[in-house]
Amino acid sequence: MLKGRTAIVTGSTSGIGLAMARAYAREGANVVINGFGEADAIERERAAIANEFGVEARYSAADMSDGAAIAAMIAGVEAEFGAIDILVNNAGIQFVAPIEEFPVAKWDAILAINLSAAFHAIRAALPGIKARRFGRIINTASAHALVASPFKSAYVAAKHGIAGLTKTVALESATFGITVNAICPGYVWTPLVEKQVPETMAARGLTREQVIADVLLHAQPTKQFVTAEEVAGLAVFLASDLARSITGVILPVDGGWTAQ
Repeated sequence: MLKGRTAIVTGSTSGIGLAMARAYAREGANVVINGFGEADAIERERAAIANEFGVEARYSAADMSDGAAIAAMIAGVEAEFGAIDILVNNAGIQFVAPIEEFPVAKWDAILAINLSAAFHAIRAALPGIKARRFGRIINTASAHALVASPFKSAYVAAKHGIAGLTKTVALESATFGITVNAICPGYVWTPLVEKQVPETMAARGLTREQVIADVLLHAQPTKQFVTAEEVAGLAVFLASDLARSITGVILPVDGGWTAQ
């Protein structure tokens, strides 16, 4: 379906991003993964993608809080592959605390990585994508782009911002063969979500079991975690030719959370 395409997925050394990168490679796309982690583990994932799917797979260590580093990553991929066909802005971090106790440094970091990074990547990649009159930009938002939860002021603000950025860029690029959409997962059991558990335990005075049952899965009528592979499947569809008329859309994959 995507043979010969080139995809960049930020924040893809684990979790949803890695599932997306693997799904694109399975469909024949060359992929560039990005993110932090232990170097040997990242290389194993990169090599596995290349070997399993017979595509080119690269790793960029670009810091998603650094606009210049993001622009350099985009330029490097364009120079090596000649084009960026699919840009997935997936990098994200989280912190949970009441707003009056929320560290300013955490607010700044979450806004930089969860929101500004997407701006910098789109700004750098869009001229080349427009020139080729084809592109798919997919932003990983969250159910928190549509609804709020206590103690997540920075994350909710950033994800609401991603929704607005998605719609704006979709309108600006609609006549260039480009689609821009946001996927809004509910709770997916990833390292990002797992890290929230002790923070939420402290913020709300709950046990681990109570956080999982009464905070995380309470929001989702299915009472099940969304899987990374389900999110990746939607990302593949949105990158396909069949999705060419879907743009500016905020798409929940949340087990019914935002239907309430």
